[in-house]
Amino acid sequence: MSMYFEPREIVMDREQAIERLLEGIKKDYSKWSSNVGMIKEFNEKVRFTEGRKYIKILQGNSVWGFVAKTDGVLKGIPYKEGDVFKAAGWAAPAKHVRGSIYDKKQNWFHWTGPRYL
Repeated sequence: MSMYFEPREIVMDREQAIERLLEGIKKDYSKWSSNVGMIKEFNEKVRFTEGRKYIKILQGNSVWGFVAKTDGVLKGIPYKEGDVFKAAGWAAPAKHVRGSIYDKKQNWFHWTGPRYL
């Protein structure tokens, strides 16, 4: 039995939650930078691509993080659909969950990526 997972109510669909995450990343960057040109350039480069198991969040040529598309297990640790991971590399997430796109509070990430544990 996992101590991590508690039932949670999903009040938006995955597409809406991903869009909310992308907007949150952009908003966090705008708090960090006051240069309008840099903010615009940053915002234009925040995007995502879908793979078989994960949605990869990209900023420019860097991987911001990964979002789980389904429930599963990564390196022996269970996770739920919508859980977010730091990037271990270009093609793979790091081991531990850092947050969820369905969390009401969006304080588990920075514009640079999901927070460290």
